[in-house]
Parts: sequence; C-alpha cells; structure tokens
Amino acid sequence: MSDSPSDTEPATGLPSPIDEAANWLIDQALGDTSLEDLFQGCCERLIQAGIPISRGYVTFRILHPLYFSMGLTWVTGEPLLHENYGHEPRGPLSDDFKRSPFYRMIMGNEHTLRRRLVGDQAELDFPVLAEFRDAGGTDYLGFAIRFGGNEFDGMAGSWLTDRPSGFSQSDIQSLLRIQQRLGVACKMRIREQIARNVVTTYLGTLAGQRVLDGQIQRGDGEAMSAVIWYSDLRGSTVMADTLPSDEFVQALNDYFECAAGAVQAEGGEILAFIGDAVLAIFPLDDAPDGAARACARALSASKGARERLVAVNARRSGRPLSFSMALHLGEVRFGNIGVPERVSFSVVGPTVNEVARLEALTKELDQPVLASAAFVQHSGNGWQSLGEFTLRGVGKPIEVFAPAEG
Repeated sequence: MSDSPSDTEPATGLPSPIDEAANWLIDQALGDTSLEDLFQGCCERLIQAGIPISRGYVTFRILHPLYFSMGLTWVTGEPLLHENYGHEPRGPLSDDFKRSPFYRMIMGNEHTLRRRLVGDQAELDFPVLAEFRDAGGTDYLGFAIRFGGNEFDGMAGSWLTDRPSGFSQSDIQSLLRIQQRLGVACKMRIREQIARNVVTTYLGTLAGQRVLDGQIQRGDGEAMSAVIWYSDLRGSTVMADTLPSDEFVQALNDYFECAAGAVQAEGGEILAFIGDAVLAIFPLDDAPDGAARACARALSASKGARERLVAVNARRSGRPLSFSMALHLGEVRFGNIGVPERVSFSVVGPTVNEVARLEALTKELDQPVLASAAFVQHSGNGWQSLGEFTLRGVGKPIEVFAPAEG
C-alpha cells in the first residue's frame, strides 16, 4: 500500500522552514534585536531551511558624521563582519562603487540582479563577480530595496552560493521572499540607528540616551554631581577678524579636536560648543572614590589636550593655537531647558556659572589651567593656591588653584 500524503509531508497548517524564517524576521522588526543579530539570525535560518548560501551581505546608509554607510558580511563558519565606510571626498559614488552590481541596480531602479559565475552561462560583467568565482562561488543574487527616499535611502545586499549547480529556482523564490522581510526588519533597526547617531552626535551619549528614553519635555532632568570642564580658545576674536572664514573654522575645529577630543577619550560628556568654548562634564558614580576617579579622568583629559595641541600646532601653517581651561566640581541640574517647542539638553546651576567665571580668571592671572578648591580636594597633590578671588556674578569668594611647577 502506498503512503498517503499525510505520511510523507508535514501536517497541514504547519509552517515551512522559510515561513518560520519570514515570521521570525517580522517579529524582530517589532523588537529591539541589533542589526548584527538580525542579519546573522536570518542567514542561519536560511541554512536551516535548506537554502545553500555560503555568503550573505547587506549595506545601508547610516547618517553619521564619520561614515556614509555600513556593511554586514556573513560567511559560513566565520564571525559576522561589521564594516563602516567613510565619506568619499567626491561624494558617495566612488569608482569601486560605480563598477559594482549595486550601482547598476540602484541607478537603474532594478530590484534584483542574478549572475551565474561558472559554466556556460557564466557572466562576469562586474569585477567583484570574478573575485567571488575565484573564492569558490558559483551563483550570485544581488538585491536593492528602497525605503522611499532618494536613491541611497534603502538597503542593498547579495547572496552567494558555492553549490556546484548554483541556486535552484525554488532557492531564488525563497531568497526573494526573505529579503523583503529582511528589508522591513532592517528598515526599523536602521531608522533607530540613525536616530541614535543623530542625537548622540548633536547632544552627546548621556544626553542622547536620555532623550531616546523619553526625556524630551522642558524641565525633564535630574540633579547630579560632576566635574565640570570649561575651556576657551585664546585669541579667537583676533582670528575671527583677520582670517578668512574657512581658515577660522579650521582653527576652531583644530582646537576642538584637542580639547573636546581629549574629553571624549577619557569618557567625559561634551555638552556644548559655546562659540569657541567647550563645556563638558565627568559625572561622579556612586562608588566611595567616585569623585577622585572623575577628577583623575578630567586631569588626564587636560594633559591629553595639551599633548594634542603640540601635535596640531606642529602641522598648522598659520598662527599657533592656545587655550585656557577651568576645572570645578559640584552639583548641577542635567536636563532640558528652553521653550516648550524648542529645548536644549544641558547642565545648569551655580556650579556651571562658577566654572565659566573661573576660566575667565585664567587670562587675568595668566594661567592656562585653574581649578577650584572643590576639585583640588579630590584630585591629590600637584596644585598651588593662588588665594581667594571673588568671581563676577558669584557672591562668595572661592579659593583658586593652579598646577604646581614641575
């Protein structure tokens, strides 16, 4: 007696492995799975479904000040590779990109491009295809999915197999189905990544995370203890009056690379570029030595900024740069200020006013670095008292310190 269909096929109503992979992708679109885990999970489920991929790749724009796009590469038996691609000096259309299948698909508004890599039907009309063939690939399927904006608002990718016979027609249909779900899920994660890039670029990591967590109304915030950094470029008024605007902007950016770059390197949070000044904080944690460790990071950043300045001035052809800075410690209010429709995430409070006035005192005392007694109390030796001074707008005199010689 022959077997009935129910004896040899899955029971009616049970999803196929491809159905399960497609459903999993839609579930991830509603969750918080990272892009890396999302793509790796997709590739692994394709293998489980019997699709003979040996390599998978996706790339998309990320709206980042350092990078134009990112790419994820999955290869059988290897860790997932994450790559960031910088902005090209002449724009996103590099020569390598123009010679790629992706350029053909994106500029020609084509959704897919398939190429056999071996045999009588082989067509190696893009340089990268010969590379894939030489690495053992036999069949290539590229895809481009637009998200609705310009030609670069979307996702491109490819699937490669090393099976001698290449992809079957059923494999192609399954991949086309999956990549649409993959596009939906990736779009959600990409939009989230872009939002995170934007808020951290313009607000900083701490402030950006608070905004993403919902602290967006005027008055939202918290009190915290922190080391406050305030530095200012010296001679900027003369430079602004005498330098061409592009040279002045370059001078500002050179200075910011020194001061703000050093703050970031030590885990500080840059809150604002106020003209040619940098306002930053090193928050205290709850550990018993939290104040000492925050002061140590700020001092290390101060040293790093000076070292960076030496290197910057060595390569500058114009006037050497110099800056002064002040370090203070106290409680601040970290949150949103402004009008209801337009807020700024920053720190406010007497401590902020005091550190700005303390930095202004560096010019009067001809000292590149000044610190308050509150900072010096937790930063160890290496300071000399310059006496008490009444700061403008601050009612009570404060003791001021400068680094001790040697």
